[in-house]
Amino acid sequence: MIRVESRPEWRMREYRREQLFQLVGALIVLFALTTLVVLLTTVLLDGYARLLDIKFFTNFPSRRAEEAGIKAALVGSAYLLLLTAAIAIPIGVGAAIYLEEFAKRNWFTRLVEINITNLAGVPSVIYGLLGLQVFVRTLHMDRSLLAGACTMALLALPVIITAAREGLRTVPNSLRYGSLALGATKWQTVRYTVLPVAMPSILTGVILALSRVIGETAPLLVIGAVVYIGTLPDSLFAPFTVLPVQIYNWTTRPQHAFQENAAAGIIVLLLLLLTINATAIYLRNRYQKRLPL
Repeated sequence: MIRVESRPEWRMREYRREQLFQLVGALIVLFALTTLVVLLTTVLLDGYARLLDIKFFTNFPSRRAEEAGIKAALVGSAYLLLLTAAIAIPIGVGAAIYLEEFAKRNWFTRLVEINITNLAGVPSVIYGLLGLQVFVRTLHMDRSLLAGACTMALLALPVIITAAREGLRTVPNSLRYGSLALGATKWQTVRYTVLPVAMPSILTGVILALSRVIGETAPLLVIGAVVYIGTLPDSLFAPFTVLPVQIYNWTTRPQHAFQENAAAGIIVLLLLLLTINATAIYLRNRYQKRLPL
């Protein structure tokens, strides 16, 4: 004889399952947040004292931990980020506009789209090897700031292109058709109608890509970012270093004082990332307020 489960019993069982799932999810989130808080607290306690010393920001790296600073790494990170943005943003947004608005739908564009999607998941060290072969050895850029920026631009391009295309797809076709019906050209429609609406999503993708760039170490180590440097970059072909590379160098030292320097460098890097993300949120909200209802 088959026992038929009553509806109240079924609902009660489903309710218990839902409660169990919510409890497990809450515990996982709590564990992750607790781990994050412990790590941040440890870093703050180790590096807080070094942040109070102005020499930490004005001195170059040194073999003596108490005299070592992040001046070269901080300036190098700023130069690298600006140069990477100048290379990656026009190419990435331009490629997204062409693929989404102008390119014909055929096997070639589908192949390009698949490759762009796959490149977004390639390990960063592969980009470092590619940059070493193409920019350093083939194009003879040496181990310079320009070679590093070109390599990091390759790393950022798939993210920028994907995010920009998704932003362009969110624009209703009615806006395009209305602009074309009023006599605007295809480019005028894209420039004055489509891009302003898609700009918040594009900015989000750009900031995410640049946030990844500023925290990467492996590609720059491969192409030869300098660990110890006593000068600032004075040209595009000058040697350079960045904060992640400097932090990595300090963490390999056995002395506790260098570990404190590394913790202070991590705090500075986190503050830079938070500043970049805050800027992205501000610009996105500003563009959203300017959009017509």
